[in-house]
Amino acid sequence: MCGILGIVGNSPVNQSLYDGLTVLQHRGQDAAGIVTCDDKQIFLRKDNGLVRDVFHLRHMQRLSGNMGIGHVRYPTAGSSSSAEAQPFYVNSPYGIALGHNGNLTNSEALKKELFQQDRRHINTTSDSEVLLNVLAQELLKQDQLSPRPKDVFAAVSGVHRRCVGAYAVIALIVGYGILGFRDPHGIRSVVYGRRDTPEGAEYIIASETVALDALGYEVIGDLEPGEAIFISEQGDIYRQQCADNPQLNPCIFEYVYFARPDSFIDQSSVHKVRMRMGVTLAEKVLRDWPGHDIDVIISVPESGRTAAMEMAMRLGVKYREGFIKNRYIGRTFIMPGQQARKKSVRQKLNAIDLEFQGKNVMLVDDSIVRGTTSRQIVQMARDAGANKVYFASAAPPIRFQNVYGIDMPAAEELIAYNRTEEEVGEAIGADCIVYQSLESLISAVKRGNKGIETFDCSVFDGKYVTGISPDYLDELGRQRCESAKNKRKRQTVGVDLYNNT
Repeated sequence: MCGILGIVGNSPVNQSLYDGLTVLQHRGQDAAGIVTCDDKQIFLRKDNGLVRDVFHLRHMQRLSGNMGIGHVRYPTAGSSSSAEAQPFYVNSPYGIALGHNGNLTNSEALKKELFQQDRRHINTTSDSEVLLNVLAQELLKQDQLSPRPKDVFAAVSGVHRRCVGAYAVIALIVGYGILGFRDPHGIRSVVYGRRDTPEGAEYIIASETVALDALGYEVIGDLEPGEAIFISEQGDIYRQQCADNPQLNPCIFEYVYFARPDSFIDQSSVHKVRMRMGVTLAEKVLRDWPGHDIDVIISVPESGRTAAMEMAMRLGVKYREGFIKNRYIGRTFIMPGQQARKKSVRQKLNAIDLEFQGKNVMLVDDSIVRGTTSRQIVQMARDAGANKVYFASAAPPIRFQNVYGIDMPAAEELIAYNRTEEEVGEAIGADCIVYQSLESLISAVKRGNKGIETFDCSVFDGKYVTGISPDYLDELGRQRCESAKNKRKRQTVGVDLYNNT
């Protein structure tokens, strides 16, 4: 999962891009990058690290121009080397820089095709560089010295025909404008907006509405699945559907974990969705466990809080803050490597003993993935003096890999894989476990936008909307297992040390 951002303004956009990326930092902590365009010259700064660490005054001063794009990276394909930080750039045709959120499931086949048919070299293992070169080749096919909006849209149609998977894309075409588009299933989100200034209108494209809110833009709408938007350097805006059979299947896990609660994804308020998740958890407890002995409900910060508060209110049980979070530790789910995740939990959270001592505590988290964090948090509650420790997940059991841009591990490393709900509870050390049902989760999101008929729920039900072969899943599992990741990490460190000598 990554964050993308693009702005066409009437004055330098470097500061706005920086500010917008800080708001989208929750979508990726591995790397950050900004490209700006000034008088047909591009200026690029990207590196591993948080936004605040990648950009310094000297970098910002060089990022001149009234048009630019930005990216925060969370690696799902390729290594964590700084060479794979985005945006990527190719000089032909025109000069194109691109940032991508999602994952192509046919990137290996495309890489061979690009070399054999198009004579294009891919320099990294990133599927985003593959996507950039596909877009560049499709633009080259239009055979225009200066691309018109219809040429740009024709190129996007070509991308849709060739690329399979999930992709929300933002691209800068040097000297012409900024392009945004969304895959034909709309798995990854893209929103755009406008603000009026004394010099005229300015436009923005971003992963989430929170970036628009923070920068003072008014939301115009979400890009539809398969739709593209092109904003010229002069501020003219064009939109066109570029896919043959688009169907909206947004990723439901965005609402569970990744999106900020103050965002809207496909018109559904993430905050309200999480409130409804808490309500349905409470209803499940009342239905299946009417004689419960829960004394207090405590959330696992941060994304479990909204559901926990609603659950407590519906059950008539006290809600308390029982964990204090160190805000200077990154999100454990997107930390590179199991050892880093294990080490970070105790550094990230500290229990307030008096909220646990002698009580039957219901802990509420947004989801349970590997179970490593959940197991440690349950033990922290016991160490703080809890009498009994129950655990509620606002999401259903995660039993399948994600192939569309979320770095969920090999299926065998998911704690719910081949386990019943009761067995998961035993594995994390809880006295009882309560899971959300998939039907309730879908209903919670659809209440915000009844126009969404189906979702990508593949991590819960194993149904992949683009179609995935078992061989692909097996290979993905091999790439994502911890031993393989550790090997790649060692190789990456060696490469970076070599490059820095």
